[in-house]
Amino acid sequence: MDFDFSPEEQKFAEEVEAWLVENHDPEVMDHHRENFTQLADTPKRRAFMKKLAAKKWLGMSWPKEYGGQEIEGVYEFILNEALSRHAAPQIGKGVGIIGKTLIRHGNEKLKKEFLPKILNAEIEFAVGYSEPQAGSDAANMQLKAEKVEGGWLLNGQKMWTTSAHFADWYWVGARTDPDKPKHDGLSLFLIPMAHPGLEIQSLPTIGKDTTNQVFFKDVFVPDDYLVGERGKGFQMISEALDLERFTMFTLSPIANRSEALVEWVKKARRDGKPLKDDPNVRRTIAHIVTDTAVAKGLSTRFVCAARSGGKPPTIESSQYKLFTTTLSQRVCKDALDIQGHEGTIMEGQDEAPIRGRFEGAYRATMNETVGGGSSEIQKNIIARRHLGLPKNF
Repeated sequence: MDFDFSPEEQKFAEEVEAWLVENHDPEVMDHHRENFTQLADTPKRRAFMKKLAAKKWLGMSWPKEYGGQEIEGVYEFILNEALSRHAAPQIGKGVGIIGKTLIRHGNEKLKKEFLPKILNAEIEFAVGYSEPQAGSDAANMQLKAEKVEGGWLLNGQKMWTTSAHFADWYWVGARTDPDKPKHDGLSLFLIPMAHPGLEIQSLPTIGKDTTNQVFFKDVFVPDDYLVGERGKGFQMISEALDLERFTMFTLSPIANRSEALVEWVKKARRDGKPLKDDPNVRRTIAHIVTDTAVAKGLSTRFVCAARSGGKPPTIESSQYKLFTTTLSQRVCKDALDIQGHEGTIMEGQDEAPIRGRFEGAYRATMNETVGGGSSEIQKNIIARRHLGLPKNF
């Protein structure tokens, strides 16, 4: 199995790198935001996304009939990792999750309305799966969707909806068939965030993003805005989550933090002695560097899966997401252990090691192991679908 880029892919990687250097903007590209740059909704961020759209780099793997270039998904992988490496906004939910699901399952009206806007970076989405009683167990959604003339009436609540405070449209799972088994009774809808029946309440986190809870009161959704078949929502949500683990959790910030820690340890001293000579520190650094290389190997499996096309790779995405987000959290924890009491100084302070990079990053990584399906969910997927273990092993 060849994990190396082809000459054409390498040429594209170099083109992207040169473009990002040329278009560097410290207000848009901020390493201290870690993997949450795409959640900072500012005019400059939206302008940056318009530049990406003008380069025809959004939706490159989409079919040509929907505005894409119909090239292998590895090009999106290269682009997304480069964007992440420069701390720039990534291709996002519209291109990587909603658009691809609409292409596979959406009706023609939804495709015509949303796909061009996604490719032109004209629209932002929020994703509504989690509820107070349906976090990791997405199939337990209770948001009620009642069939009425011409559409559906939605009532209930969603939790942890990132981007709801600035998104234009809401990608929502709801229960349309309460008498059916929970996995068969869910459907997907698209709803404008400006709908008068939606109430958005901010929920700040200990990390670097703001999430939200959203309340639905008699929210009417026309039939045309039901995504795919009624009752097939869980299958589409599962596909979308596979895409989310690929799209939203990139390796580059972890590798960047590992490199920053290594460079700091090379120069740091404690009690008058070089910290790099401490055997415990050397062992910890060796583990971090080795596991970062393993994470890179797992990411290349995505490259191979992306080249094959078709349905998103479920097992590989869970393996990658579980390993990399756990590693991301551990790199920060180990860095704080190495830095000692100085490591707990709040981010941005001059007296903090690396200006508190790891204090801030550690708080941000709390969200990474939950978003897109918690680590426990990833373990269950790997156990059942890869190892063949029974559901209640």
